[in-house]
Amino acid sequence: MPPLPLHPPACVVGVIGGGQLGRMLALAARRMGIRTAIWTGGLEAPAVEVADEIIDLPFDDPAALRRFCDTATVATVEFENIPRETLEAVAAATPLHPSPRAISICQNREREKNFLRENGIPCTWFAVIASAEDLAAALRELGGPGVLKTAAFGYDGKGQIKLEGDEDPHRVWADFGADRAVLEAWVPFEKELSIMAARGADGSIVTYDPAENRHRHHILDLSIVPARVSPAVALEAAAIARRVAEALDYRGILGVEFFLAADGTLLVNEIAPRPHNSGHHTLDACATSQFEQQLRAVIGLSPGSTRLLTPAVMLNLLGDFWPEETTPPDWRPLFDDGEAFLHLYGKRRATGRRKMGHATFLGPDALERAEALKKRLL
Repeated sequence: MPPLPLHPPACVVGVIGGGQLGRMLALAARRMGIRTAIWTGGLEAPAVEVADEIIDLPFDDPAALRRFCDTATVATVEFENIPRETLEAVAAATPLHPSPRAISICQNREREKNFLRENGIPCTWFAVIASAEDLAAALRELGGPGVLKTAAFGYDGKGQIKLEGDEDPHRVWADFGADRAVLEAWVPFEKELSIMAARGADGSIVTYDPAENRHRHHILDLSIVPARVSPAVALEAAAIARRVAEALDYRGILGVEFFLAADGTLLVNEIAPRPHNSGHHTLDACATSQFEQQLRAVIGLSPGSTRLLTPAVMLNLLGDFWPEETTPPDWRPLFDDGEAFLHLYGKRRATGRRKMGHATFLGPDALERAEALKKRLL
């Protein structure tokens, strides 16, 4: 029998990380009568505006660790790049979901790719690289284009370069500047998809409709839900996401990103052990948001319905939408839409391609309306 759920009014969910995902998690918790404690790691933290308790100290601070564990009834994470030592220390003092093992696998491409291979989960060809000689041998074996990615701390296109296969491996490796990396075969995909899955304390799993994702500057631009794929592809994506969650012995919300090849083959690209950018539409378009789903799993409640209430498109609002660092766009065209919803993350300065917020458009013509707003703002 699974443990009884924590009673929400008496529960404090500790969140490691204070970015926009932590902010939206705290907002969902407030609606449910759950208190939150945000451990920022000493970084700028949009979540602090809506949290009940704030620990604004580095993740390697012993006093911060003690305070967090004394405050939190149960803990979770809002991003994965947290030292394994910190995760283990938290888990030793208070329940942490997902587990340090699951987070550790997903925070490192080498561990993630090996996990997929060991569990028979479809992914692209890859080789682990620790030297120029490794890279030379891998390029010979691959015999074509590939992508060299850092093993750790890569996201939104950072820490990776495309190789055609005829480069000088010694020069590439010297310029790359990483101790370990993964070389992946280049996938001439038809579409990029993702699916959100939530696994509860009792092992039950629910999945959302797959999202079709488009990128701009290697950062998610917009997500189209439901993805424009066959029912067979949608079912296969959900089945693979379930296999991933079960193999990780996961508890919480999980994002699985895929490449869809022209022949209908699905290859897992990355796994996110937390709420995911491509799941933000669930706030406005689904019976249960991905953030409520995370809270339900963490405190031991049954998963909520993942039913899609209406087709939706999520548009990321990056810093280049802002005319000046501290001057927001004119949002009146978005509000005039009538079926569009603005979510801003409370970040003070809009720099470069920083994720400042997102907008969700509802209805069968959501994509056309989202693209029209994007064109107007850019």
